Amino acid sequence: MEKLRVGLLFGGRSVEHEVSLASAASILGALDPSRYEVRLLCVDHAGRWHLAAPGALPESAAKGPEVNLPAVPGPHALQAADSGAPVASLDVVIPMIHGTGGEDGSVQGLLELAGIPYVGSRVLGSALQMDKEVSKRLLAAAGLPVVPGIAVGSWELERGRDAIVARALSELGLPLFVKPACLGSSVGVSKVKTREALAPALAEAARYDAKLLIEQAVNAREIEVAVLGSHEPEASVPGEIVPKREFYDYQAKYADDETELLVPAPLSEEQAEEARRLALAAYRCLEGSGLGRVDFFLCKDTGRFYVSEVNSLPGFTEVSMFPRLWKASGLSYPALLDRLIEQALDTHRERARLETLYRAP
Repeated sequence: MEKLRVGLLFGGRSVEHEVSLASAASILGALDPSRYEVRLLCVDHAGRWHLAAPGALPESAAKGPEVNLPAVPGPHALQAADSGAPVASLDVVIPMIHGTGGEDGSVQGLLELAGIPYVGSRVLGSALQMDKEVSKRLLAAAGLPVVPGIAVGSWELERGRDAIVARALSELGLPLFVKPACLGSSVGVSKVKTREALAPALAEAARYDAKLLIEQAVNAREIEVAVLGSHEPEASVPGEIVPKREFYDYQAKYADDETELLVPAPLSEEQAEEARRLALAAYRCLEGSGLGRVDFFLCKDTGRFYVSEVNSLPGFTEVSMFPRLWKASGLSYPALLDRLIEQALDTHRERARLETLYRAP
């Protein structure tokens, strides 16, 4: 049987570049070499694509020759950047660029134009899930529970920071969380306990995004549910994050060995079922497809779940929550990747049947 040519796309210009490399390394090690011929595609910090030599590892892939992907349907061939000559063909792409330029619909749009099947949510779903402020509005409109919050533009800080501080304190009170609206891995996120700390927190978030989100802090447990599928998505068992720091920040996620990941989460049967129900509802609301991880706050005072966000391309190392949750639900890491690739091909075939020329009935 001919092997499927899989493009593993990672890196990117986002502050989550290194996280993406770790995800790619884990995926590369788990893909069945008897079924797949993997092409490593690293997007460097400048946004240039590089094709790694056979046998190279993700951390050295950026040293490979520069290539381009034409944004037109065709033979799915990567081209050498200097000559335009075809250098490799792809049957399907696993985009594993976390954050800006990878989860926001940008890469998905390019792959759509190129006509290449790819894993994960489509353009709209990716963009919606990446923008925490827009997704919060849609979730609330659908009747799903979200934490109260307000959005501000970074340009508004220059015009009147004091007015924003006063509004946030009046509408939301303390403590608060301030975060970039369209970023992940808790980069630029601050927990604010005093009035004096709010303005510096806004300035920190504005380093990374032009739109900021200020949210009411909840005395909560952090619960996560993995979702898999498109038309009839499935939810995993819930897991729980127990950070030893003030909150689940970048250091707690990627550098602190004391952070506990409890799988399955110590929840009652009713709580676990509610988390799964809300996860599927949030996933559908934000046009999830292929895969996603839904994060919740479980209020310790009221026992109420709040949808925090939906991640269209969650971390994919073997210790990341998404594969852990599916392993606990009976699906191994290699089998999970097989499912995702099969779904990508099925979705592409389904969309390829749609007509693009008008014909009178």
